[in-house]
Amino acid sequence: MNQQHPRPTILVGASHGTDNVDGQVVIRELLRRVQAIRPSVQVVEAFVDVQQPSLVDVLAGLPADAEVIIVPVLLTVGFHTQVDIAEAAAARPGTSVAAPLGPDPRLSQLLWDRFLEAGGSADDGVVIAVAGSTAAAAVPRFHELREQFNAIGGADALLGYGAALDPRVPAAVELVRGATGARHADAQARRVSIASYLLTPGFFHDRVTEAGADIVAAPLGVDDRIAHIILERFDAVVTAAAPI
Repeated sequence: MNQQHPRPTILVGASHGTDNVDGQVVIRELLRRVQAIRPSVQVVEAFVDVQQPSLVDVLAGLPADAEVIIVPVLLTVGFHTQVDIAEAAAARPGTSVAAPLGPDPRLSQLLWDRFLEAGGSADDGVVIAVAGSTAAAAVPRFHELREQFNAIGGADALLGYGAALDPRVPAAVELVRGATGARHADAQARRVSIASYLLTPGFFHDRVTEAGADIVAAPLGVDDRIAHIILERFDAVVTAAAPI
């Protein structure tokens, strides 16, 4: 009697990619932690832009009999999830795509933690810097993030975008600073601080640091909460595909 072995299931963590060495280390370490938490699942790194190996090349090199679940190591839906990742998955039989990481209350809490670590306060004028997206579906998710962030610490943060949407981060900083001046005679004494809703250091965070704020928090970076979210996105696809 032939014993049938289950098909291997591989988790492909697909991130944007960056030229920033510290940013590359963040993604590598996040996926290393995912592998450490779940050693029974093979975890593979891939990129949709800037870095190699590309997602297309990674998928082409995986065993043909493997079930593959792509987890976008991205904070929201957008062009990369809706086009790049979706098209790569469709071209390889046996490949599914999980939801991106956010929004998620744990990410909002981590964003608040990084904000406090940088010296930010709910008493500041606060801008949440997000990358922005051309995908309409991303907009309500950004606002959900803002609501979660404000609820955690009692801030009244404004969203500032890196691309595609307005206000851009520098304009948001000026809006917050102007609103502060309208409410406070001693406006110069009140800071404007940025909470960086970005995974890694890199091009966009460099631009955020130049946006004119008094304090700029670090990106979310390496944190076990993110590793657990990656696994939960993976598990949701596994559960949905399991026979009843």
